[in-house]
Amino acid sequence: MTIANTAQADFWASAAGTQWILREATLDTMMAGILNRVLHHAGFQQGEHVLDIGCGTGASCLAAAALVGPKGHVTGVDIAAQLLDRARSRAAEAGASNITLHLADAQTHAFATASVDAIISRFGVMFFEDPIAAFANMALALKPKGRLVFAAWAPPAQVPWFSIPVNVAIARLGKPTPTDPNAPGPMAFQNPERVLKLMDQAGLKNPRCLSETVDLTPPGTLAEVTAFATRVGPASRIMAEFSATDADAAAIEAEIGARFAPYETARGMRVPAGIHFYCAEP
Repeated sequence: MTIANTAQADFWASAAGTQWILREATLDTMMAGILNRVLHHAGFQQGEHVLDIGCGTGASCLAAAALVGPKGHVTGVDIAAQLLDRARSRAAEAGASNITLHLADAQTHAFATASVDAIISRFGVMFFEDPIAAFANMALALKPKGRLVFAAWAPPAQVPWFSIPVNVAIARLGKPTPTDPNAPGPMAFQNPERVLKLMDQAGLKNPRCLSETVDLTPPGTLAEVTAFATRVGPASRIMAEFSATDADAAAIEAEIGARFAPYETARGMRVPAGIHFYCAEP
């Protein structure tokens, strides 16, 4: 396997990948609405062949496999061996024999030409060192009438799940070291103008962005969700950078909880999030 994105491979091989597996159920539940919209925009038909980029622990593979049926097939690709091991276990437990999983870097992997009807990704394509090369390489796998659909986060201001913890942590501790908003990472594709240009430069046809608001549905009580948001994500990174004390952590968690309170409903937590759904054809 040729890996171009070595930093990402190292990251997911570390404790970060282990933590993702441990929190799999919470994360899959929280992002179920987003995955549903990816599948909606992909418009699968029975018998189709699908390529799932950055499939992680397999939630998107399982959902796609159910839609294309036993005569269809889903190939999941990820750069993280431990995430794929978990995906294999889930596929076996579900009896999903129409799923194949590969350890590969989608930026460089030699996909079979014109072999799939659709390529999907739930937050799996924002981490490439060279997104133009990655898009061009993935597009080779699409049949002439195929389609590409992937989800990416809108700017943090449109995602309270991110902006509230960040703003609370900054108010308590100060601003963290600035980072490049276009660097590989969760927020790298927040700017549709930039991403559509990348897709066009990769040779994809009719690139477009469908921006929607989708509820995040993290399971648990307000207190449990607040604790999760405090310990995972941007607030935790700011706290680590400033060596936050226990008193800082408690104050930050309390304030995040107060700001999350309006999102508590009779059906559980519902936190609106701006999501970009990017689509194109080969």
